[in-house]
Formats: sequence, structure tokens, C-alpha cells
Amino acid sequence: MNKQNPLTRLALAGALAVAAQGAWAQSEIKIGYNSDMSASGSADFGVSALSGARQAAEEINAAGGVLGKKIVIVPRDDVGSPPKSIQNANELVDNEKVVAMLGGVNSGNMLAWLHIVQQKKIPTISPSATATEITNRYSKEPANYIFRVSMRDLDQITLLAAYAARATKNKKVAIIADTTGYGQQGAKDAAAVLQLHGITPVANEKFGPKDTDMSSQLNKIKASGADTLIVYALADSNGHLMRSQEKIGYYPTTLGSWSNLSPPFLRIAGPELAKKMIFSASITQDSTPQSKALYDTIMKKEGKLPTYVFAAHAYDSVKILAAAMTQAKSTDGEKVQQALESLGPVDGVIKRYAPAFTKANHEALSYKDFRLVRWIDGKVVSVDDAVTQAIKPEDLKQ
Repeated sequence: MNKQNPLTRLALAGALAVAAQGAWAQSEIKIGYNSDMSASGSADFGVSALSGARQAAEEINAAGGVLGKKIVIVPRDDVGSPPKSIQNANELVDNEKVVAMLGGVNSGNMLAWLHIVQQKKIPTISPSATATEITNRYSKEPANYIFRVSMRDLDQITLLAAYAARATKNKKVAIIADTTGYGQQGAKDAAAVLQLHGITPVANEKFGPKDTDMSSQLNKIKASGADTLIVYALADSNGHLMRSQEKIGYYPTTLGSWSNLSPPFLRIAGPELAKKMIFSASITQDSTPQSKALYDTIMKKEGKLPTYVFAAHAYDSVKILAAAMTQAKSTDGEKVQQALESLGPVDGVIKRYAPAFTKANHEALSYKDFRLVRWIDGKVVSVDDAVTQAIKPEDLKQ
């Protein structure tokens, strides 16, 4: 009988273990997720998006996976720091060997690491970050690996400006924004789109992202005679702005971005003042039966979902990536990128994407997919008033 040397048996066992480990690794398709989930006012958005991404992966895996493999979401918290987000991106691509990426909630952070996924041909979808440059930065390259299933700032402002132009009774509209890149780009876009409506803002004020009293700026806006106000800032600042409105007794029609979906806005402003802010969103938890089902499923599993709309965006993003890999019959970055630009219809919770993207357009959503909402009794509900009913397609200018 042939007796193996103990060292030989040990080496063989080790080789088999490595082979088994390799086979297991090959049975997974890793999608990276790089976002703030703990540090900034947008952390709730990041946590919610991760929940949506994981739910989509779970459903896809239950139906057999993609190309016979299981999808795994590999998350990293960038703690609101651009350097950390760059470190995360390198780790996910080089060490975790992710074949696709989902971007985070902070546009500045995502812009800091886009060069990594573009250079290494990793298809990337932003389910939350809204800066216009995200999908535009590499649009002139032979292949642009950056896509978005989110609410681009310019598209949000298109809807806000249309409402403002219809709502104002004296054609006096003002703008106020925080001094971050997010706020100032939003203010710039708002002024430009209002000009398309023949409206020049009567005031354009700013405040620091840590400020809690905007009374001085609001008094100047009040003195300008503005009856309508567009605000571009993060949730906590918006809550303090509403408190400042209460302080001076000035309540113009107030319009803002989807940052007001975040719980800090409701907590700081309080339920009564929160009602006074009208803002943009792509979906609500009860807008369709499919939407309600997704919300109920995640809530049942996790017990909380701070900002549902971000979960919906990430959910659809993973569904689209899975469809692209299936169509490409591969997880190779170049093939998946090409499939994303020529994808057949994909049923998401926000809408049916037919198609999600083209070579010329890497935005899955536009202002046509958005709605105006407000907080009522702790829930985000659609605004259906005389102004929204009066808005016509030609009012949506950009």
C-alpha cells in the first residue's frame, strides 16, 4: 500500500483548502459600496442605501443569482472624509476585487475617487450623490464607467424653479444656500434656471454649514419683498432655517432639495415647521404597491429605515447592474459598461427603465421622474396643490 509522507498529506490538504477557498470566492460577484454611514448629516442616507442594495442582492440570489453566482454587497464607511473614501475605493478594487461599485451620498467624496474606478474599468453607479459633474467628468472619454440612479441637482432645481415661478405672486423669488460646494452649486443653478423663467432673484444669501441662526439673512430676504424662497443646504441646516423663519415671523413659500428627506430636518424643525418646506423626491414609501412592499420588507427585517428613497435608488441600481452582467454574460468591466449603455428593459421599484442608460446619457432618472413632497405627521407625502396642478411640461426649463 502506498503511504504518503505526513508532510505530503499536509501540503495536499493545504492545496485542497486553497482550491476550495478559490472556488468559493469565484462563486461570488462582489459589488462595492463606498459611503458615509456614520459621520455627517447625510449618514442616514448612506445607511438606507446600503439596506436597499442588500435587499436587491438578496432577491436576486434567491432567484438563482447572476451567471450562477451569488451577489455580495461589500460596504465601506468613508466617515464623510474624502481621503478615507479614496482609501476605501482602492481597498475595494484592489483587495476585495469588486467588479462594480455603488457610490456614496456625498458628492465631494465620490468625486474624489472616481478616477480610480474609471482608470480600472469598474462600472459604477451613484444611487445618491447628485453633483452634475459625477456623470459628466468622463463623458468625453471613449468609455465612461460612471452612471447614476439618483436626482441630479439641476433636475431637482428644474422642478423647484417651475413651482417657484407659478407660486410667486409678485415675481420676487430669493435664494439662500449654505457655503458648501453642494449649496453654492445649487444656488448657481437655481439663479440660472429662474432666469429662464424671466425671474432675477431679488436676494441671494448664504450661511455656514454649522450655523444655527439665519435670522440676519432672512431679514434681508424679507426686506427684499420675496414671497418665495429656494433653499439649498443639508438637512440639519434646513431645520435651523425653519426655526429662524419662526423667530422672525416670516414664512415665504419655501422650496428645497431632497436633503430634507433626512430625519435631522424633521427633528430640528419639528413637525409643524417641517410642513412648510416643499421639496423634491423621486418616490415615497407608499407611491406604488411595489414601493410599499420594499419599504415593508426592509422595515420587517431591520426595524428601521431612516430615508426610504435612498434605499429605493440603491435597490434599483443593483437590479440594473445585475441585468447588465446577465446581458453581457460576464462580469468583465468593459463588457458590463457596454451592456449598461445598451440594456433592455429593467423593472425597478422607482420605474421601468427602458432603457436605463444610453451612450450619450448616463442618468437613469430626470425631472420627469420627480415629484414635490412635504413632511406630514412624520411621513413624506406628495404635494398635490393648485400650483403643482398648474405646472405644464413647458414650465420645466433647463
